[in-house]
Amino acid sequence: MHRGKTADFTKPTEHVEGMRARKRRQTRERIVNAAVQLFSAKGFDTVTVDEIAATADVSKRSFFDYFPTKEDVIFAWQDDFGKVLAAAIAARPARESPVRTVEEALTACLATAANPASLAVDRLIRSTPALRERDYVKYARLEQTLAESLMVREKSARGKLRAQLLAAIVIAGMRLGNEQWYREGKTDSSNTKEFTKRMFRLVWNELYEIGDAGRRRHEASR
Repeated sequence: MHRGKTADFTKPTEHVEGMRARKRRQTRERIVNAAVQLFSAKGFDTVTVDEIAATADVSKRSFFDYFPTKEDVIFAWQDDFGKVLAAAIAARPARESPVRTVEEALTACLATAANPASLAVDRLIRSTPALRERDYVKYARLEQTLAESLMVREKSARGKLRAQLLAAIVIAGMRLGNEQWYREGKTDSSNTKEFTKRMFRLVWNELYEIGDAGRRRHEASR
């Protein structure tokens, strides 16, 4: 019996699976890009799933394999942002303070994510009532993702509670920061990092004032 090397089917299988995953990612990105282009040119309400599928060069059935509705296409990139943020939190030094961790990670992620395509999506959401209503769900999901990412780094019950509170405060600040961005007439992503740092300083300063007022109230009521 020949005792040569046995065939190794592991590597080819992994290679095929990698190719499949990459193909699905590329198809998903093509659908999202096609949808954003059509929505920006024609408006969200007038564009149909058939048009998106045709522009992305996929069948209508394939479209629904990736997205249940056309609304889900718009929020696809935002779901990805949560995953990127969670990875950035996990990559920060273990002994770093939660405040520094969340500020550095979120600032870096926003600077990377702020590009012409994402800004076009954001403008589309702001100009479409149906999408604006769903936009609040995005912040709720992002808060949950951030809280879970921070809680993993904490051992005590108090630390985990503080992580949840910090996530709620930071995501609320992010939402308000987005509104401030448009009030200031920002049109590009050239100063996203500086703007985010400025908003964090504002949030921390206001929290200090609120906390100080709360402490004085409790001291006075003793």
